[in-house]
Amino acid sequence: MTSLADQDERRLGGNLSVLTRQKRDHVRLDRLLHQLAVAPPGDDRDRVLRKIARLVFPHAFAEESVLWPLMRRVLPDGEALTLQVEQEHQEVNELWTSLERLPATDSRRETILDRLTRVLQEDVRDEEDELLPRLQQRTTVRQQQALGVAWEVVRRISPTRPHPVVARRPPGNAIAALPLTITDRSRDALDLVAQHSARLREPATRASAALARLAGRIEQLPPLRRGEHPSTHRSHGTFGATSPVTEGGHA
Repeated sequence: MTSLADQDERRLGGNLSVLTRQKRDHVRLDRLLHQLAVAPPGDDRDRVLRKIARLVFPHAFAEESVLWPLMRRVLPDGEALTLQVEQEHQEVNELWTSLERLPATDSRRETILDRLTRVLQEDVRDEEDELLPRLQQRTTVRQQQALGVAWEVVRRISPTRPHPVVARRPPGNAIAALPLTITDRSRDALDLVAQHSARLREPATRASAALARLAGRIEQLPPLRRGEHPSTHRSHGTFGATSPVTEGGHA
């Protein structure tokens, strides 16, 4: 198998192909992680983190909704392959939630950011070197393009923030999609208002915090946990992402 990193757009099935779209997002993530590494703590780093979140979480949600169920059907070892990536996605959600709960001046943020960067890079390598080349072997270019359209549609209407309590598999993640997309993207809009308007900063921040609390309650609904593997359960304890902080409300 040839890694996606070593294939050009033509070999990946053209502009519409899910393989091309995946690689394009991975390249963008790599650039953002380099920016994060050199950004000083404060507003500059926060801006880069927001860009990473808006890229990573919809990207992963669309994978879990569109691509991984297909791979579990068509690959003999699809269950093991997709589970490894789902565990990486869960760790990213855990780490990000811990990061949001820490004050900006807390020294523990650096440790979490280092681990977050490593997990994201490992996730890209697993997908580009193993999962997606296997998918490429089992599908035609036309199928790759159809998957690319479906994945892009789901990505554009997916949650944009970490939700570690929600299942990484259908039907739980499918049930969670609509309410959490509404809360997340509404918060994104409010955060932009707070960033650019001194007059509206306080009410926009309060409204965003209220939506965060609502999202936290939505996550706890039992149907949103259906279908997940036990190893990606929020309380499974394999990731250690919550250990640096005191458990509290949803960030």
